[in-house]
Amino acid sequence: MLPKGKENKKTMGLRRWIVWMALPILVFVSTMAWAGHPLITDDTGTQGKGGFQLEVTGQYDTDKETVGSVSTESKGVQAATTLSYGLIETADLVLGIPYRWTEIKADGVTTYDEKGFSDMTLDLKWRFFESEGLSLGIKPGLRLPTGNDAKGLGTGRTGYQTFLLGSWESAPWAFHANLGYIGNESKADEEKHLWHASLAATYEILKGLTIVGNVGAERNRDKAADRDPAFLIGGIIYSLFDNVNVDLGVKYGLTSAETDWSYMAGMAVKF
Repeated sequence: MLPKGKENKKTMGLRRWIVWMALPILVFVSTMAWAGHPLITDDTGTQGKGGFQLEVTGQYDTDKETVGSVSTESKGVQAATTLSYGLIETADLVLGIPYRWTEIKADGVTTYDEKGFSDMTLDLKWRFFESEGLSLGIKPGLRLPTGNDAKGLGTGRTGYQTFLLGSWESAPWAFHANLGYIGNESKADEEKHLWHASLAATYEILKGLTIVGNVGAERNRDKAADRDPAFLIGGIIYSLFDNVNVDLGVKYGLTSAETDWSYMAGMAVKF
């Protein structure tokens, strides 16, 4: 344990870097409204005119990093509520409300410990083409600065993004792809123009039981970073009823810029 004066000096010196390390995770989570949790890649499915879907998800993250001579360890919990409403048969309005708690320690000393709501999202998802199992969609959206940016819980500015969605289904298989642009408006000195690319596959092994896989990457928000975050997800989705799904998943960071491990669970209800 460092003497009090040195510990405080070290904590102050690391605080800005710690917030920068936590913020990309918060922003990435809040920009994605997962249609098929635990997948991050969205599909082209919509709720139908007048239909609703309420999705509640949770995630536990762990990560270890070494920067210079400083070893950091972080852990946290993410929770999100996503409400989708079918405006017309092929278009949904999607509202996402995320909550997060994160604790980060540097050489065993707690340097960051905050919790609260982060930036809300509002998206319009439109499926504009479908033929013989192939469908295409577009999903523009806004990220609203509802999180406290001084605590690293939000960006402090309104952001925006647009994703192109593609799905191909041939039972029992389904494949999905996303290509996205994110306008990363933030009070932090970060990259403003970000890309996202991801692929997902699902396979129904039994009636109502589906295994899923997902891989993807995104441009790093840290201008000084030499690696982009990339992930791999494996999981299952089980239909309890025709209108209720539950899911479990594990996300692994393929690069050091991504969170090492995330353990995911969720429930979606259509009504």
